[in-house]
Amino acid sequence: MESLLSLSFDYLSSFDGVKIRKGLRQLEGLLAQLCLSRTTTPAERRRSMALDGAAKPGPKDLASLSEDPAFREFFKLQEGFEWNVAIRLISCLERLLGKGSNGQNDLLLVSTLDLLRGVLLIHPPSRSLFAREIYMNLLLDLLDPSSCPAVQSSAVLTLVTALLEQPSITRCFENLDGLLTVTSLFKNRGTSREVKLKLVEFLYFYLMPETPFAGRNDENERGGLQRSPSKASKVGSGGRGKGEGEEGTRTTDEKQRLLGRYLNNVEDLVEDLKETAPFGASFG
Repeated sequence: MESLLSLSFDYLSSFDGVKIRKGLRQLEGLLAQLCLSRTTTPAERRRSMALDGAAKPGPKDLASLSEDPAFREFFKLQEGFEWNVAIRLISCLERLLGKGSNGQNDLLLVSTLDLLRGVLLIHPPSRSLFAREIYMNLLLDLLDPSSCPAVQSSAVLTLVTALLEQPSITRCFENLDGLLTVTSLFKNRGTSREVKLKLVEFLYFYLMPETPFAGRNDENERGGLQRSPSKASKVGSGGRGKGEGEEGTRTTDEKQRLLGRYLNNVEDLVEDLKETAPFGASFG
């Protein structure tokens, strides 16, 4: 597994779009092998073909995934700096973002963000990377109005994944004027309808009661990485970069007041959220 990761990382570190795409596909193939079950018996293969027209593997059961030796090996490798996939994908995003916006580069940005979301879901401790300003700023850079709609939508979904069950990262997002970035894009006339829908969904997610992740969330466990500032922090991005997020959770009412600084009628969002109670959220 180390040799495959090493080869993929070499491709991702390139400035050649073809090599980057190859590295992304190799990582995607590895994650697919880890997370998709194989139809081992003839009866299973026949059943799969009857349902889907082809013998397509389905997702593994979550309970069995944690007992899979290959998955356990991958998870263990992610605990160290050398083989952490999320760090490599973030570095790739930085290089792609520096190349500007064009069709091929935008496709690579979207593919990298899609893969990063998968890694953050498979290995939740990697979300702690976004408790560092430089990495959170990178996601906020991708929400610039000049980015293409596909990149903006994918960045919003990746932001949700990074914040999931991570109150300390949410505090970092707030301290870096993340709410201002999100609401400014929402209010921008040039923002597409699809992106605005994604932003509304993000606001619903943000306003939900916070639940800390039960696993480790030590932002220093990836320490020792020295990186240059993101594009926005170099040129001064509307006040982002005011310090690390404090520990602890915030209530929906507290976040409503914060969001109300940038957006009107936030109380309507909260009322709708309380009525629908998505994902079984309890508002007490």
